[in-house]
Amino acid sequence: MAITDSPQSWDVTASETPFQGAKTGVRSERVVMPDGTTARRDYQVHPGSVAILALDDEERVLVLKQYRHPVREKLWEVPAGLLDVEGEHPLSAAQRELYEEAHVKAEDWRVLVDVYPTPGGSDEAVRIFLARRLSVANGERFEVSEEEAEMEQARVSLAEVVRGALAGELHNNALVVGVLALHAALTGYGLDTLRPAEAEWPARPFGA
Repeated sequence: MAITDSPQSWDVTASETPFQGAKTGVRSERVVMPDGTTARRDYQVHPGSVAILALDDEERVLVLKQYRHPVREKLWEVPAGLLDVEGEHPLSAAQRELYEEAHVKAEDWRVLVDVYPTPGGSDEAVRIFLARRLSVANGERFEVSEEEAEMEQARVSLAEVVRGALAGELHNNALVVGVLALHAALTGYGLDTLRPAEAEWPARPFGA
């Protein structure tokens, strides 16, 4: 049986934004339930994100270690960033993030997987790209600050990252989802069946 998510929108009788930060906010809405009652739903309003699983010719994954204050841990992650430039294509955002965070460029780009990390509490949508044929980017390195100034960078075998994810040693959403999706693609239908980098993304229509 083939399954697919489907769009649906329940009626909203009231909506307010009690908090708006620099990039994200919190929205509180009264939503009409199927039985006719209403319920309050509070959720984070998010511009969306891109993440990049960069795989080199030796099947090593480019990973970064960064402090994440909400969970009080330094997490191994893949390069990623917000869709916070109005009208920017997700692929362009991914290429920019790979350059800024790792000073790397890639010649081959595919869509690996699209996810809602926490759909019960946020409208964030994340597109995870697969980037291959890596090389050092041209020009000077992008100047980083705050948490990014302390980032470590490494290249780790795909098998080791998969092992760490399944062992509960790695927790970053995009990293775990990305490496497991890549492993499934490699052992299944193959990378040529992945969607092109410009594939439609209904959760974040280009230019919206």
